[in-house]
Amino acid sequence: MTRLELQPPRGTRDFYPEDLRRRRWLFDHFREVARRFGFEEVDAPVVEHADLFTRKAGEEIVEQLYHFELHDRHLALRPEMTPSIARMVIGRSGALRLPLRWFTVTQNWRYERTTRGRKREHFQWNMDVWGEPGVAAEAELIAAICALVDRLGLAPGDVRIRLSSRALLEEVLREGVLRERPEAFGALCVVIDKLPKIGPEAVIELLSDPAGEVRLEAGAAREVVDSLGVRDLDEAARRAPADSTAVGELRQLFELLAAYGVADRVVFDASIVRGLAYYTGIVFEAFDAGATLRALCGGGRYDRLSETLGGPGIPAVGFGFGDVVIQELLSDRGLLPDIPRALDDVVYPFGPAERPAAIRLASRLRAEGRAVELVLGEIRPR
Repeated sequence: MTRLELQPPRGTRDFYPEDLRRRRWLFDHFREVARRFGFEEVDAPVVEHADLFTRKAGEEIVEQLYHFELHDRHLALRPEMTPSIARMVIGRSGALRLPLRWFTVTQNWRYERTTRGRKREHFQWNMDVWGEPGVAAEAELIAAICALVDRLGLAPGDVRIRLSSRALLEEVLREGVLRERPEAFGALCVVIDKLPKIGPEAVIELLSDPAGEVRLEAGAAREVVDSLGVRDLDEAARRAPADSTAVGELRQLFELLAAYGVADRVVFDASIVRGLAYYTGIVFEAFDAGATLRALCGGGRYDRLSETLGGPGIPAVGFGFGDVVIQELLSDRGLLPDIPRALDDVVYPFGPAERPAAIRLASRLRAEGRAVELVLGEIRPR
């Protein structure tokens, strides 16, 4: 018989008591912020029909899916929660009162390369608003992210939220390099989302690859990459059509963020596009301001997802905030607490004759709501 492998599969984690106490501490903060913002918690199966994730997720998610065939059904472990939430909303679309303010704290699975801050399983806090088309929903969600940052003890300057708009990018490109091929926009977004990982020259090469989906001329591809360097909304507005709806939405969003008192934590960054194919409008990501870690969270508007999955059109926006990167950041800042075991009393029976009395004492204390450890073995004198 071969020796049992004692380590968990690569990219997964065991949670010993001290680890689970810390995880529960973080999840309690997730839930408390969501509660204070008036969101309700929901959940869904970790195993879903694979088609739910492959229909409108993007190439990367499809390649990273844990999936299997069972009794002629193609099933998958969920890589993210948004499609499951969409399925739930569609399933009761006629009965649910909009707008919905839902949140989840769930375990997700992606078969991806493991690095610092990146696992193949992770827990994620999602907050989603369904049925609200205006940017007031985006503002509320970004304010919730800032509230969590504050609760965890991070300084406002420790985390920077960068946002842009896919709708703005599409407006600009449809009047420019994609005038003749507007259908290539989705594939283009998937490529330019790789910019932080592979760099501008590699992105230009992919955009201009004759065998690729986008197939721009090299000069046009470089023009696209150069436009992603815009970090000022006024500059972005000058490049956009005069009647740009997307620019107006972004300006309104910054006004609302100022009312929340968090506008100074948010910057415009044209390179933020998000890799998932279902995003349609404003998109955002939160980063360690020290730039030592990958994104803490990301989200955006996905107004057409429910239609893609066969349901009615319902505007929606949300974000996902993973547990791995934030714990790395808190550890780096010395803010990850060591949480002691929650135990109020220990009852020691000094011998077999005293054990019945010890049991009665422990039972009475437990009935009063105290956490009591009853020593089970014999205490040996030293």
